[in-house]
Amino acid sequence: MIMTKSEPFTKEEIKKLREQFDSYIKTVIDVESKTCCAGMDRHFEGEKILIDQGSIQSKIWGGGIDLDEKVIDFNSFINIRPTDNNTSNEIQNAEIRLLFEKLMKYFFKEVYG
Repeated sequence: MIMTKSEPFTKEEIKKLREQFDSYIKTVIDVESKTCCAGMDRHFEGEKILIDQGSIQSKIWGGGIDLDEKVIDFNSFINIRPTDNNTSNEIQNAEIRLLFEKLMKYFFKEVYG
């Protein structure tokens, strides 16, 4: 189940998002509009949803959260964008990475307490 929100996910929503990979949830975040798309099988699905809603690709970054370990990752094929100075699956820009992490903790505050 894919959900797109600008507010934190509830416990019930997180339970539904777990259906795809159990303890791991893939996420795509528009760091400008602060919108999170979560629960997809492939990051490009969330990227498309956000672009269809008006997001600009250069503001969209992918990653995920391991719910058991409470670890955020910054890894997605959609992050490989040499034109945006990102040549890796990982978010390389320290400011964007920090913002992505902050937003993940906001959207999944039920996990972080």
